[in-house]
Amino acid sequence: MPFPTLKIAVFADGAHREEMLKRYREGFIKGFTTNPTLMNKAGLRDYEAFARSVLSEIKELPISFEVFSDAFDDMARQARLIARWGANVNVKIPITNTRGDSSLPLIRRLLDDGIRLNITAIVDPEQAAELHGILKPKDDLIVSIFAGRIADTGRDPVPLMTKAVALYRDIPAAQILWASPREVLNVYQAQACGCHIITATDDLIAKLSLYQKPLREYTLETVKMFYNDAQKAGFAL
Repeated sequence: MPFPTLKIAVFADGAHREEMLKRYREGFIKGFTTNPTLMNKAGLRDYEAFARSVLSEIKELPISFEVFSDAFDDMARQARLIARWGANVNVKIPITNTRGDSSLPLIRRLLDDGIRLNITAIVDPEQAAELHGILKPKDDLIVSIFAGRIADTGRDPVPLMTKAVALYRDIPAAQILWASPREVLNVYQAQACGCHIITATDDLIAKLSLYQKPLREYTLETVKMFYNDAQKAGFAL
């Protein structure tokens, strides 16, 4: 089944080059994100070589690469280096460092230098409000709010994301990103909230092709799966 037509942009989240290129060539994905954790899980050890390899193929869609220093001066150095890798790069800056110190002064400095940013690891709605407070009307950035992690705590992220979208309307180039989705339903929830972007892992992207699939047909496929797997296992009673 084809992918659905969406108002929200789906960004592929991962660190496997061939998966990224496959999704890029399909034409459905509108951008890409990655982070040091995903890159480590993928077994990558040369950060810049991986990034440049991807950017040599994907030259027009936005791609976010994250700094990984914990010192703000060194974050600034890394951010300026990463920004030079491609015109389509957004530099990911975490909202705090590992000590909980605010990244807002660094963010303001980088924005003033004309670097496009993706502010990441926002979980507390107050962090989104504090970030908004330092912005100027022409700032170009992605605001990544980890709605999935909010949901993990038993809080409903939908009203929080809706509020964030409304808050940032006076910054036209700011895009609210629903990060860390847990299920395909989150794509449609994020769209209904007015979010501009949602990230999705490769398995969630694949499931988007199930949009409006007849449910009885899905039942039959499920029962056949159970039956075939029992046969493969050689179960007997």
